[in-house]
Amino acid sequence: MNPLWKLDRTLPAGSPFEPGALHDVVIVGAGITGLSTAVMLTRAGLDVAVIDAGGIAQLATGANTGKLSLLQGAQLATIRRHHPAALVRAYVDANRSGMEWLLAFAELAGVPFTRHTDHSYAQGPAGKDTVDEQHSAAREAGVPARLLPPASLPATPFPVAGAVALDDQVAIDPVAVSVALAQELLTAGGTLHTGVRATRTRALTGRVDTTQGPLFADHIVLATGTPITDRGLYFAKTRGLRSYCVSFRVPDDLPEGMFLSVDGPTRSIRPVTAADGPGGDARLVVGGNGHPVGRSDGEAAAVEDLIAWTQLHFPGAEETHRWSAQDYESHDLIPFVGAMPRGLGRIRFATGYAKWGLSNAPAAAQRLTSEILGTPRRDRPSWITTIGTRLTVPADIRRGAVEGGKVATALVSGWADAESRRTPVPQPAEGEGVVANRAGRPVAVSTVDGVTRAVSGVCPHLGGVLAWNDAECSWDCPLHASRFAPDGTRLEGPALRDLTPLSPTDPE
Repeated sequence: MNPLWKLDRTLPAGSPFEPGALHDVVIVGAGITGLSTAVMLTRAGLDVAVIDAGGIAQLATGANTGKLSLLQGAQLATIRRHHPAALVRAYVDANRSGMEWLLAFAELAGVPFTRHTDHSYAQGPAGKDTVDEQHSAAREAGVPARLLPPASLPATPFPVAGAVALDDQVAIDPVAVSVALAQELLTAGGTLHTGVRATRTRALTGRVDTTQGPLFADHIVLATGTPITDRGLYFAKTRGLRSYCVSFRVPDDLPEGMFLSVDGPTRSIRPVTAADGPGGDARLVVGGNGHPVGRSDGEAAAVEDLIAWTQLHFPGAEETHRWSAQDYESHDLIPFVGAMPRGLGRIRFATGYAKWGLSNAPAAAQRLTSEILGTPRRDRPSWITTIGTRLTVPADIRRGAVEGGKVATALVSGWADAESRRTPVPQPAEGEGVVANRAGRPVAVSTVDGVTRAVSGVCPHLGGVLAWNDAECSWDCPLHASRFAPDGTRLEGPALRDLTPLSPTDPE
C-alpha cells in the first residue's frame, strides 16, 4: 500500500551517521512535526540533527489526505461538548498559526497548493444536529464558517443532507512540503539521518541510543507519533487510530471543494489537481472507515468498502493507489505537547493530533521551539498558555476509562483466542495470518509473498496478543497500537523491540 504522494519521488537520504556526535538538539522523527521543529530551530542558529527509522514522511505525514483546514469535520463540536469555549478557541488559534506557518514556508520553498471551500457535511438526517453544533462551535471560536441552507447545499454525486462551509482552506502534497523542509534543514547545515532507529532516550546524559550508536544533545524532541518512552504513560492517554485512503481517476469533473462527513461511516473527499499533487493529472482521494488499531472486523473489507462507495457515486472511477495512516487521539481531544515528565527538561514530545497533523504539527513545533529557545512566557502566543494549562474534565476521565476497559478486554480476549487455537495449524493462505498457542505462548504465523513465517504473537510493549491486518499484511497490537511486519520488524507504536522470530508452525 503506497500513498499517491510518494509516486515516482526520490526522497533525500540525508547525512552519514557519526556515532557519539554532539548536537544542540536531536529530533526523533522526520515527519512534519520533526522537520518543522528542526527548521525553526535551525533558523534560530541551533545545531539540529533529525533521525528516523525509515525515511522522510515515512508514516502519518506521508499517508494523510493533504488537507489543511480549520473546520476539521466535527472536531470543534466534539471538543466544545466537554470543554470551555476558551479552550476551543485556543485549539483553533493553534491550528491557524500552524497552518499560516506551513503555507508561508510552502510559498517560500515553491511547494504548490490550492485553496478550496471545505465542508463538514451530514450524509443523512441523523447528522444534521452535528452540523449545527459544528457551525456553532466554529463561530464561537472565531472561525468564519457558513451554515448552508437546503437550497445552497453543494451539488455532489454523493448525498449531502446538510453542511457547514469554510472558504479558503488548503489542499497540499504532504510529502512535497516534507521534502522541502528537509532540503532547507540540510542547506542550512542541519543533519538528517534516515534508516536510523532510536531505541532509548536518557534524560540525565542527554543521550539518544540508536541502532547505529548514540547521539548526544542538550535537548531531545520525540516527534514519533506516539512517544518512544513510557515516561508520562502517554500510550495510555491516547488511542491509536487507523484509517484508509484510495485515489482514483474519474471520467467526469472532480467535486468542487473538500468534504468530510460528521456522521458515519466517515467519508473524506478531496480533489487532487495537477497544481497540488504528483503525477501531473487530476485525481480524487477518498478516505475514511477509521478504527482503533488491531480492533477491526476486517481492514481489507474497509478498503473495499471505500472503493465500492466511490464507484457507486463516481461511475467509472478507476483506482490508482490505496494506503492507510495511523494517528493518535488524546482522551481530552487536544494534542499533548511540551516537556516530558521525568525528562529533566531535556526531553520534549508531541502527540494526539487526531488526524489533523498538517496544522497541529507546525503549531506543536512553534511551542517546542519557544520552550527550547527559552522564550519568555509573556512573549509566547496566548494559545500556548491556554492549551498548556488546560484542566482534565469528567468527560476526559470517562473517555479514558472506556478506552482502558476496551484495552483490558482486548488483552483478555486475545490470550483466550490464542489458547483456543493450538499448533500445529494449517499453513495460512497467501496474505493471511493466524495466532495460535504453542507451549503456552501465542505464536503468530503468516504467509506473505509465498513465504510462511512465525514470530512471537505477543507485543513486547505490554503483552497484548497481536491481530492480523489483512489489508497491510502486518501484525497489529490492539492495546496501544504497535505494529510489526510479517518477519517481526517493528513498524510503529510504543513498542521499541522487534518480535522474536520462531520456526514456522508445521502445517496440518
